[in-house]
Amino acid sequence: MTQYAFYFDQSRCYGCQACSVACKDWNLLEPGPEKWMTVYDWETGAFPDLRLRFLAFGCAHCQKPLCARACANGAIFKEEKYGAVLVDPEKCQGDRRCLTACPYGSPKFASARPGAKMSKCSMCVDRLEEGQLPTCVSSCPLRAFDFGTLSEMEARYGTLRRLEGMPDPALTRPAFIVREASPKQALLPYDGAKALSLMQRCGEYDVFADNEDVLNVEAVRKTALVMKHASSEALMDATRNDLG
Repeated sequence: MTQYAFYFDQSRCYGCQACSVACKDWNLLEPGPEKWMTVYDWETGAFPDLRLRFLAFGCAHCQKPLCARACANGAIFKEEKYGAVLVDPEKCQGDRRCLTACPYGSPKFASARPGAKMSKCSMCVDRLEEGQLPTCVSSCPLRAFDFGTLSEMEARYGTLRRLEGMPDPALTRPAFIVREASPKQALLPYDGAKALSLMQRCGEYDVFADNEDVLNVEAVRKTALVMKHASSEALMDATRNDLG
């Protein structure tokens, strides 16, 4: 088996959702939690050194897929030509054992209805057969993705397989290579004290009384990467900015 893999450069991603929209469009997926390509975002640090981080992730197409092992119906299998982890909808009974087993939360469901069948990123095997790249790779305006054999991706980009908050790659041996976002750099001179002074006053009114009121204020929503969610509703709430 030749194993193909995705590469993702976190430094290039700014959360535009083009990959997620293109994936839904190509695969005729309805708006909602059936997100084969999910864009996660979270904040790190505190003002004025706050950073918004992104991870666009579909499936790791693991070499040791725990989802396939967990499926009692044999609906999940590893395809031989590209190493894609695929699902047979005819065999799927919607028992969601695959979702419990997958540390990445890659199995998706169109609804919370009992028995709803699972679907997931297919590595765009249909496109690969036509000599095209996966649609997420082709649609990214900043070229945050690359795709090829696992050996090619490792030779080109290294062997890092996780960002902070992602599962231990030893669990599943994911066919996923990632580059962490580059350290934050000041590209232009910035006078923080002057900026705070300008922000403090709005017409006749003070916006805040003391600089400490706005300094070191931590993120109020998502402070860490979370890839698994307890329900479709929780997934939609956590990723509601990616256009459904």
